[in-house]
Amino acid sequence: MNRAMAGVARTPEAEPAAVGSDLPELVAAAGEVLQQGLNLLSRLDDEKYSRIARDPFNASVGGHYRHVLEHFQCLIEGMSQRVVNYDARRRNPRIENEVGYASASTGEVLRILRGWRGETLQQSCKTMSSVGYHSGLPATIDSNAGRELAYCAAHAVHHFAIIRLICNEVGIEVSKEFGYAPSTLKHQSLLAAD
Repeated sequence: MNRAMAGVARTPEAEPAAVGSDLPELVAAAGEVLQQGLNLLSRLDDEKYSRIARDPFNASVGGHYRHVLEHFQCLIEGMSQRVVNYDARRRNPRIENEVGYASASTGEVLRILRGWRGETLQQSCKTMSSVGYHSGLPATIDSNAGRELAYCAAHAVHHFAIIRLICNEVGIEVSKEFGYAPSTLKHQSLLAAD
């Protein structure tokens, strides 16, 4: 995947999956999360995207977006060997600083995920991730592609919530749904209906 993403710096035409398609619901849901990210990116320039917000954030939209996207990339790349190592993120500064490159990279992740079917999601894998501050070895856990895709999507929503706060700090408007978990939006909708 790294060669396919290497030099492209354009905004892709990424569309949500059509209703009734043979795309598994989990893949479509992860695609919706990534599409939220693309929608935000389409409204930013490189300066706003990479601007470091002051305390307590000390981070940029781009820094959090790179972190999110590289988890999806680790999953896709790791499934070829059935070992997903979340510690092996590339920490690519282009994804963190260039809106066009981040958009193209997101489009590539979406393109690959749209090829995943039910049997792909059921494929077993091992995941590796450092969870302790003093332990030198990452935790290794038995999992499957579907579980890890759900993790990547939930992890993205968590970071999108932080991105929402950073956007507020640096004067970038976001959609009212951005950074909220789907379950929270459903709960708010139910409360509003009462």
